[in-house]
Amino acid sequence: MAPSTRLTAERLLQLTRTILTAGGSGDAEAGLVADHLVQANLAGHDSHGVGMLPAYVRHLAAGLVVPNTTAKLVKDEGPILMFDGGRGYGRCVGGEAIAAGIARCAGTGVAVVTLANAHHVGRVGAYGELAAAAGLVSLHFVNVTDHRGLVAPFAGSDARFSTNPVCIALPGTDRQPPLLLDMATSAIAMGKVRVAKNEGKLVPEGILIDPDGRPTRDPGIMYGEPHGALRAFGGHKGYGLALVTELLAGALSGGPTIQPGNPRLGGIVNNMFSILVDPARLAGVDWLRREIDGFLEHVKASPPADPSTPVLVPGDPERRAREERQRSGIAIDATTLEEILQAGEQVGVARAAAQALLA
Repeated sequence: MAPSTRLTAERLLQLTRTILTAGGSGDAEAGLVADHLVQANLAGHDSHGVGMLPAYVRHLAAGLVVPNTTAKLVKDEGPILMFDGGRGYGRCVGGEAIAAGIARCAGTGVAVVTLANAHHVGRVGAYGELAAAAGLVSLHFVNVTDHRGLVAPFAGSDARFSTNPVCIALPGTDRQPPLLLDMATSAIAMGKVRVAKNEGKLVPEGILIDPDGRPTRDPGIMYGEPHGALRAFGGHKGYGLALVTELLAGALSGGPTIQPGNPRLGGIVNNMFSILVDPARLAGVDWLRREIDGFLEHVKASPPADPSTPVLVPGDPERRAREERQRSGIAIDATTLEEILQAGEQVGVARAAAQALLA
């Protein structure tokens, strides 16, 4: 198992921002994308954290992500807003699209926002958090294209689509923090397979199948030839959710689905379909808060089967991880750290200078 180094969020942010700036991003973009990655680590989602930097640098070299690109508005019809991301960094163009949806929702009560052709949008929960902070309920469906499939269909033996995350967020109350359901429709995110491989660990049972469709725990099966595949979570139910997510995000946004009739250039393209709702236009904010407080307190009061593991609700694990990692630091395994340092060298950040930023 590769040893890990614990680093503060501030140190990781400095290094990530420096590498992104060297890759051509302006200061504001580099800061926003770097913060997005580090915040994913803090929330416990290392799959979407700074370990993505090597892939970002590879995509920069291949022209598969375009720095300093803004979201282009392609349709504006009342509550409907459609954007094209032009392969810009996903956090930037995704944030612009959701900000426009939040503003529109103030006037219309509901907004439907699509984003096509964005580079990796990262942790989708970030966009749910933006909406919840504005007092809105939001639903987000994201598909993943431009590379080979990663997830096998239910009863299938090879990969036909990707991890297709879903996020649903509700605003908080005086007694409850915001509710944030943020999950891949695969059994785990592909980034968690990468983390397991880099840490020299096996994945849990039921996550992966080998090229012959047989169960395996070896994360390396996703990186060799022929490839294995992830399974969808929850058997046929997760598979069904993944399938409709692919079509909602791709077919409605004007971005591609992963079907073989669309190009695959080896990058990451995300398309997102989002619905934002102002609860004041429905039963009202007071009623929503009353029901959130009463229901979540009722659920959390269930006696835990294991006294050391209390009942949690969506959003609690991220808050717990953030508190712990802000206190003790973020663990980065040696393999991932070496990949990040090499990525920095590829865009002109000398290893000694990068290491100094982490010291």
